[in-house]
Amino acid sequence: MSPIVFYAVPIFLLTLVLEMLRLRGKSEFVGYERDDTWASLALGVANVVVTAAARAFTVPIWYFASSLALFEIEASLGAFVLLFFAEDFCYYWFHRVSHESRFFWAAHVNHHSSVHFNFSTALRQSVTTPITGFAFWLPLALIGFAPEMIAFAQGISLIYQYWLHTELIDRIGPFEGVFNTPSHHRVHHGRNPQYLDRNYAGILIIWDKLFGTFEPEAERVDYGLTKNLVNHSWWWIAFHEWVGIGADLWAATSWRERLGVVFRAPGWRADGTGRTASDLRAEYEAALAANAPSAQGA
Repeated sequence: MSPIVFYAVPIFLLTLVLEMLRLRGKSEFVGYERDDTWASLALGVANVVVTAAARAFTVPIWYFASSLALFEIEASLGAFVLLFFAEDFCYYWFHRVSHESRFFWAAHVNHHSSVHFNFSTALRQSVTTPITGFAFWLPLALIGFAPEMIAFAQGISLIYQYWLHTELIDRIGPFEGVFNTPSHHRVHHGRNPQYLDRNYAGILIIWDKLFGTFEPEAERVDYGLTKNLVNHSWWWIAFHEWVGIGADLWAATSWRERLGVVFRAPGWRADGTGRTASDLRAEYEAALAANAPSAQGA
């Protein structure tokens, strides 16, 4: 976690309380639920602790990568503008891989495990991503951006993404054409088939539009996982997918299957019986096409 994020923590907590009060009794919104909220807060604290501990081995790697840099990019307005786009591009691919490879999904899944969507969900951070995900930003150090500059840009991105986790903010007009918004991010947290693995953006939604992963908000979002958890224990939320990977590795009968259950898309099965997000979305689209009126009958 970037040090500048700590300065935003009081704002996070204040807006969380204000949102909770605003949503109380509003049936049109998902709202808050006690056990779910406490689990989110516990995971937020655990993320801070693990991130601090992980710095013991990640910081030396950052500085080693920086020592191999192709260029020496000094801090300036132009450098930070370039870094803004470069960091956001790295975040897009980190986030996308975190959904499309089970190994990285195991670290990220807890952020999607709530059936609620509010500011506490934003704090439901991963316990293992600080260990598995930092390498996605190493190319920035190899290019020549100082680790301190990269950490600052990451902090800006994380703070920006906090306000995306709410139902109280509706559409924002032309702003949504370029930037990630609560509407775009509600889609990302949906388990509706057409919303699965869509809108990976951090700050800029342009990457999703460029790489074909954008989906606008249409029908009401059904939040959570394709198979929701019933256990609110923070440690089970954090580690249940790692446990699942271990069980599947134990049952695997070939190296192809072992590699598949670890690195292929969540839901993949060697015998073809599994359903990945792409499979579920394709089945949904096929059902729509089958039920659509013909051109002559329309």
